[in-house]
Amino acid sequence: MPAHAPESAVPAAPAPAVAAPAVAASGAVDPLAREQAHLAASRAALRAMRADVEALDIRDVTANWVNALVLQAQIDDRIKALADLAHTPLFFGRLDYLHAPGADLAEGGEGEQFYIGRRHVHDTEGDPMVIDWRAPVSQPFYRASKADPQDVALRRRFGYTGGELTAYEDEHLSDPAEAATVSRLLQQEIERPRVGPMRDIVATIQPEQDEIVRSGLAGSVCVQGGPGTGKTAVGLHRVAYLLYAHRERLARTGTLVVGPNRSFLQYIEQVLPALGELEVEQATVDDLVARDGLEVRGADAAATAVVKGDARMAEVLRRAVRSHVSEPAEPLVVVRGSRRWRVPAYELQEIVSELLARDMRYGAARDALPQRIAHTVLVRMEQAGEAPDDRVQDAVARNPAVKAAVKAVWPAVDPAKLVLRLLSDAEFLAAHADGVLTADEQRLLLWEKPPRSVRSAKWSPADLVLIDEAADLVERTPSLGHVVLDEAQDLSPMQYRAVGRRCTTGSATVLGDLAQGTTPWATRGWAEALTHLGKPDAQVEELTAGFRVPREVIAYASRLLPSISPGLAPVSSVRETPGSLVVAQVGDPERQTDEVLAACRASLEREGSIGLIAADARIPELAEALEAAGMAWLSPGEETTAQSRLTLVPASLAKGLEYDYVVLDEPAAVVAGEPDERTGLRRLYVCLTRAVSGLTAVHSRPLPAALAG
Repeated sequence: MPAHAPESAVPAAPAPAVAAPAVAASGAVDPLAREQAHLAASRAALRAMRADVEALDIRDVTANWVNALVLQAQIDDRIKALADLAHTPLFFGRLDYLHAPGADLAEGGEGEQFYIGRRHVHDTEGDPMVIDWRAPVSQPFYRASKADPQDVALRRRFGYTGGELTAYEDEHLSDPAEAATVSRLLQQEIERPRVGPMRDIVATIQPEQDEIVRSGLAGSVCVQGGPGTGKTAVGLHRVAYLLYAHRERLARTGTLVVGPNRSFLQYIEQVLPALGELEVEQATVDDLVARDGLEVRGADAAATAVVKGDARMAEVLRRAVRSHVSEPAEPLVVVRGSRRWRVPAYELQEIVSELLARDMRYGAARDALPQRIAHTVLVRMEQAGEAPDDRVQDAVARNPAVKAAVKAVWPAVDPAKLVLRLLSDAEFLAAHADGVLTADEQRLLLWEKPPRSVRSAKWSPADLVLIDEAADLVERTPSLGHVVLDEAQDLSPMQYRAVGRRCTTGSATVLGDLAQGTTPWATRGWAEALTHLGKPDAQVEELTAGFRVPREVIAYASRLLPSISPGLAPVSSVRETPGSLVVAQVGDPERQTDEVLAACRASLEREGSIGLIAADARIPELAEALEAAGMAWLSPGEETTAQSRLTLVPASLAKGLEYDYVVLDEPAAVVAGEPDERTGLRRLYVCLTRAVSGLTAVHSRPLPAALAG
């Protein structure tokens, strides 16, 4: 079986990982020492590249202080990108080509050798010492196989210990006599203990993942991936690849990564800098729709939040915004010097009707209205023998009578005040929700005690999404070049619209797992979600090969799939880890917390990070018990260290996180903590699939029937 594509079948014997002495018995320098020397030389070259940038003197090349600040900021970013991270391998592989890439194979000639790493490094002559993993010449490192060697004679993988190169492993892809193997170093890298934030997977990207990573900027991609399939890492590496392949364009238009919460963003924030990319913004949906002066101080009941998140609210808001336009009832008289120019009411009505028919944004149409009125006046002037120019038209558009008419016919709309009125005024809501929302749905939207002002209102997160929609109806939201949306299955249709507004002229990478949808409005299917996002033609890819969760653990969690997402293919894990699953029943409920702490102590005896996951309601009791037992713990998002490896995780924040060992407290309590059983079972599915090396589930209450079965 090819080493680059592990599957669930029994692998062939792994190729040997070589760790030879520096000098062989013959006196010649052995290959490992030669590779270590190349690593040392590459690091020295990287330091020299950074020193060259640090030594730049820009005093004579900047015209003014503004240019100097911009250029210095660019230099500072370049210096950061050239940092040599001591514990991050500078290169992780080598490709030996039979022929020089791009050469005519019929002419023969010598091949070339390339070291594949996280960034480009060159020597003082400009010759490459390390090739960026995103370069076209690096692609066969991920996709070449015995069946399709892609002109590669040798693929070498390197093993590291504490940042030092300690082993290598070879595959002679063009040698028919050598059997296909599964890379042991690749497997070790996948299974390496997790301490600290999420790390990149650049050394372990699989062919099906690489196809998604390198897909073009013009098209949008949706990745359906079960737990442990690497969808988040694939999305982040896709950003890094796009910035490499389309840097100039994305430097102008910008990129954005949208995650479900701050803890998740803190967990992934080091991946892109490790790949040399520093200019990517990260935000939650709440961050995107936040508005100055509006504070989220309220929370909606589930039923209310479902209605507010429904796509039909967009039509209600559209009607409410357009309702501010009134039909002109009086003629308009513009006085210029000694002349008076009269525009009849019916002509004003035609102008307003035409602007409404064009379905322009409210603010753009309001800005166009005085110019359209002024043009009508200029036509009259020309008919009277005058020769007005553009300056006259602008002056007429600013005429007090014209400005007064525009204010009366097409008044300014404040998005927050509009939403406040919809949620406070039953008659106003009914007028614009007629035929869109039922009477019961309208009652769910109305505040019991309407606030006196925008600033005093206890806005909920869903309210700010509505305000963001209304704001876009008034003025267009600026679009970015590319947006990555992770954990997308939990977004409401209105939240999809909010994200989609940020990439109307760009593209998107959507990442999620339908089985992990844990909100009452969770996505039912990607076709519907992508339509709300404004990307109905996005290509949907499915990742089903799991590389993180052990086979025994994912099989146990997959018992829930028929109940939570019928028809969804279960993840097929490539990792078989005997003993990775323990389900422990506690006979005495009073002993539940003690047994959970005992499981944590046992897990801490192993290497790696520990996640204690529990229903949100159980967190205070467990936190108190941990402190009483003298066991230090962290909150989600806080960085684990070698000295502090235990994180106490509320079930509501577990999504997207991973730990070497997970202790799951009372699965039934996780299910009971959600508004309905299906959502509860989905939350449990998330919690069960956070483990990289082992899961211990401790329960005193009966397990949910779908899991016990």
